[in-house]
Amino acid sequence: MPFRSLPPTSRINEFATSNADLLILIGRILLAWVFVGSAYGALTNFNGSVSYFRSLNLPVPQLFTMTTVMLEILISTGLTRYCAILVLLFVFAATAIAHRYWEYPAGPQQIGQYNNFLKNISILGGALLILVTGGGRFSVDRRLAD
Repeated sequence: MPFRSLPPTSRINEFATSNADLLILIGRILLAWVFVGSAYGALTNFNGSVSYFRSLNLPVPQLFTMTTVMLEILISTGLTRYCAILVLLFVFAATAIAHRYWEYPAGPQQIGQYNNFLKNISILGGALLILVTGGGRFSVDRRLAD
């Protein structure tokens, strides 16, 4: 009998289905990495973060910075279905407050803010996927459901 291979789409579907829990875990880790890095950056340059929030005319920038760091740590440690709602709210607010690229003059600053805006749009998409799929077998959601 001659060798008959599966169409590429079948192999991709089979791979995704058989490795779904691991792939969801990897996706959650990669998504959380953004929040870990941001929290670390804000903690190691707290005054710089406060100055940035002050430049956005936010009230009590020190409190805003500390709240942001605490939320980012919470988000990065618990990216579950329930935490996805927090991610959606947090990232939507952060985008609306801090990444209004259209307010910057054309040039490097506007490009940087536009890239941050696009990154946040992608994070919102990832959070929606976690909200729909849940955290997978390797998550707190699963433990709570059992």
